[in-house]
Amino acid sequence: MSTRDLIEVFLNFLSVERGLAQNTILAYNRDLLRYDRFLRSININDVNKIDKENIRSYLVYQKEKELASGTIARSLVAIRLFHRFLLRDKLSLRDPSDIIDSPRLWKKIPNALSLSEIEKLLSAPNIRNKKGRRDKAMLETMYAAGLRVSELTNLKVEDVNLDAGFVRCLGKGKKERVVPIGRTAILSIRKYLANSRLKFLKKKASKFLFLNHSGSGISRIYVWKLIKSYGKQVRIKSPIKPHVLRHSFATHLLERGADLRSVQEMLGHANISTTQIYTHINRDRLKTIHKTFHPRP
Repeated sequence: MSTRDLIEVFLNFLSVERGLAQNTILAYNRDLLRYDRFLRSININDVNKIDKENIRSYLVYQKEKELASGTIARSLVAIRLFHRFLLRDKLSLRDPSDIIDSPRLWKKIPNALSLSEIEKLLSAPNIRNKKGRRDKAMLETMYAAGLRVSELTNLKVEDVNLDAGFVRCLGKGKKERVVPIGRTAILSIRKYLANSRLKFLKKKASKFLFLNHSGSGISRIYVWKLIKSYGKQVRIKSPIKPHVLRHSFATHLLERGADLRSVQEMLGHANISTTQIYTHINRDRLKTIHKTFHPRP
């Protein structure tokens, strides 16, 4: 089979047997098709002819194309999983990616907002109208539970237990987790349910918690635009994307003494090494504080 055919087999495996989210599979598909196009450009269409130098050349090629560091690192993950799968299922003779390390420089430190910036962002919606009450509830929920944007948009009414104070969400790989939420988020959701959600429904029915003006579930793109707009409104200089609330959630918990394992569980990370990247943020901030306030910097 050609490399492209094998990519299709691999993606089917991820979907059927591993149960990965559709967005993750689409990302792997893009990464691997880009990898395949590069291999074809150097006249390689047989996975058994790929060696480690080809893969390193591809990573350099991506860097020269000025792709984001996160994109390059993710593409290497996809390549590794692809080759491991082929070797395991005896669709190739070897794994040329097994001794290639991810350069440390490619591990991008997540951007997190300060507590004052979070307060500004969460206070930005105008809660005197239905849209503002909904937006306030969404932002508070994302920050309170560290939700991914896809987890927020897929929240059902039944997934939120306001009396017990938790939300249930379906994360990557269709893994369910339950995360506590605080009084502020609970109050915002209650106000939205009592005064706004029925107005969005317009006598329709929907299982989703947060709705758009048509009474349907909101989209990921809509949330992205919404957060960017509120960030601009309150003049936050840092880049604002939906994931910044998740990063801030993890960073602020660790800064205030939460243990890494608990934060890992709340974020839904399969591997604690993914959560550990937030400890780098804490160290950087401690260095800044030390340099600013120590009498002998």
